[in-house]
Amino acid sequence: MIALLSAGAVGLLFSLLVTPVAMRLYARWGWGQPIRVDGPTTHEVKRGTPTMGGLVFITGSLVGYFIGHLVGPGVPISPSALLVILMLVGHGIVGFLDDFTKTRLQRSLGLTGWQKIAGQVTVSTLFAILALQFADPLTGLTPASTAISFTRDIPWLNLAGLGLVGVVLVLIWINLLAVATSNGVNVTDGQDGLATGSTILALSAFIFIGFFQSSQACQSATRSLEHACFQVRDPLDLAIVATALSGSLIGFLWWNAPPAKIIMGDTGALGLGGALAALAVLSRTELLLIIIGGLFCVITGSVIVQRAYFKLTKGKRIFLMSPLHHHFELKGWAEVTITIRFWIIAGVFMIIGVGIFYVSWLGT
Repeated sequence: MIALLSAGAVGLLFSLLVTPVAMRLYARWGWGQPIRVDGPTTHEVKRGTPTMGGLVFITGSLVGYFIGHLVGPGVPISPSALLVILMLVGHGIVGFLDDFTKTRLQRSLGLTGWQKIAGQVTVSTLFAILALQFADPLTGLTPASTAISFTRDIPWLNLAGLGLVGVVLVLIWINLLAVATSNGVNVTDGQDGLATGSTILALSAFIFIGFFQSSQACQSATRSLEHACFQVRDPLDLAIVATALSGSLIGFLWWNAPPAKIIMGDTGALGLGGALAALAVLSRTELLLIIIGGLFCVITGSVIVQRAYFKLTKGKRIFLMSPLHHHFELKGWAEVTITIRFWIIAGVFMIIGVGIFYVSWLGT
């Protein structure tokens, strides 16, 4: 518990204190946000706002995690948490390359779509391969499993029985989950504070899940005898790394809340999506992520529906503009109103996801 609280507190203080320094440095270096020419005209005032703020909270989460372990003995640094960090940093690097290209050329497009996907797939494939290694010497559990999961592994969706084909399908599944989540958070990052607050709420679910799985782990002497235990490699350390990242995001949100003084950029958005996907894979809650991160799914879905409808009807639109938050912006909603209402929706999805997880345990 000390490690968990320390990780969150250190991450929060780091981002809260370091972000103003980063803003001044980024302004000096010319790391200002370019604006889409086809975006809402109200966003013109954001041109030049320091971007790549993701560098701050990614660093803050690492500092928080490792200091949390120094302060709170008893919980070893685990392969599972390091794999979450791999996804956070790896996807963040892909985003950084995209952001750096934008700021250097001062255009709203950085890497091409396929270049970003290639980078995401490279990181996610490395994660998937490593996650199937590092078996615990006592339980034999690896960080990830070959089964697709909901609130725990689904036995009849264990792909290991297909041999080599099954392993390939596992790699494809993890890649699909990671790329979709990473891009989902990125699409959501179109309003000040929107992606930051929504991700904090999603991470809160994984903090609860990791802590609860730890107390109800099959190897735990304190687990309830009335209900089935959880087969997860390092649930408590997953909660610690999620807390460090959440705390760091809370500190960053102080400066990123509307009107934002700094923007997370693709550096932050892609990194956060990668971390959420990793937490879902390693906590055996992959399909539950669709509910926990329901806002990301809705907003990304609005883009897909808009484009499909536009092509099918040869130019007609369902929304005034996609993603969905821009639709409401063009309808006259204030940006802060959109952000807060969407946070509420994200919170509802998070509560439903945690509720399903807990009810599933009760019914086991």
